[in-house]
Amino acid sequence: MQTWYLRTIYVTGDPAKLDGVLDAFRSEAPGLLAQNPGYHRFGLFADREIGKILMGSWWESESARAESDTRLRERRLELLAPFADTVTADNWEAVSYTPAPKVTPGMWMRAGYVEFDPADAAAFAKSFDEGGRPQLEALDGAVSATLFLNAAKGRAHVGAMFRDKATLIASRGPQSAIRGASLKKLDARLRSLEEFELIMAHRPQA
Repeated sequence: MQTWYLRTIYVTGDPAKLDGVLDAFRSEAPGLLAQNPGYHRFGLFADREIGKILMGSWWESESARAESDTRLRERRLELLAPFADTVTADNWEAVSYTPAPKVTPGMWMRAGYVEFDPADAAAFAKSFDEGGRPQLEALDGAVSATLFLNAAKGRAHVGAMFRDKATLIASRGPQSAIRGASLKKLDARLRSLEEFELIMAHRPQA
């Protein structure tokens, strides 16, 4: 499975100011990203109730990710400015994922942030690839499952996408059981668990 290099941007702000910023990213992000060599795909997610944006762009190499960030950072901050009170950027590697999922706006994603001993990174990735991902993909209404890894820091972002909010809600118990068994086996620690609506997905190669 090819490794992709991810940049995620996590933003919080006033929920009342969220929709205008989402509209701006829907309009501009595909064109801005597609101008950069090595671009693969982009996802834009939101929690409208609390006031959160999560966006992720996929790149074919670390250098493509870094160079695109240099070119895009200023305009990204300009687009976020009417909403953003906090902005956090992270770099990851996508090491296990559902190949070419068919995603559309209105789907929902559950994201878990996990910490573990960096020495266990390879074991964590193997466990997800061989056990966690197939189990998540088998849940009713599941569309995709993905592991983003920062091995050096001992951090992971696990995402599971569902076809609508109803199936996301119904999956909470079953996914909790999968999560608990997986993390206990590797002595990993869940730091946060969040749910987002998919606002836009862009994949020019598709």
